Amino acid sequence: MKTKTTIIVKLSVDGMHNFPAAAELFPEVSFLADRHRHMFHFTVAKEVFHDDRDVEFIMFKRDILNYLSDQYSDNYRRTLEFGPKSCEMLAREILLRYYRDWETDRKSTRLNSSH
Repeated sequence: MKTKTTIIVKLSVDGMHNFPAAAELFPEVSFLADRHRHMFHFTVAKEVFHDDRDVEFIMFKRDILNYLSDQYSDNYRRTLEFGPKSCEMLAREILLRYYRDWETDRKSTRLNSSH
C-alpha cells in the first residue's frame, strides 16, 4: 500500500500592519488603514518521505519564526512590523521562501493564514 505523509505545524505571531486602501475599498472597516496590532495564524504543511523525523517539527516551526523575526523585527518597538502586507501576502512569502529550500521532489506544500 502506498501512502503519503504530511507534517503540519501551526504558529501564531503578533505584529503590526495596515491596509492603506481600506477606506477607499471597504469604508465599513476604514480603521484598518491605520497601523494596528494583528494576530497572524499560519498552518504550514509539508510532505515527508519517511516516518523517522524526515523533517523535525520543532526545528521546522522555529525556522519559520526565525525567518519572520529576521525580516520584520523592529527591536526598538519590540514588534514585527509587516507594513501594508496582508495575511495572504505573508503566507505566500513564507511558502516561496521555504519551497526554494525544500528538495524539488517535495511537491505537496501548502500554507494557510487566518486572523
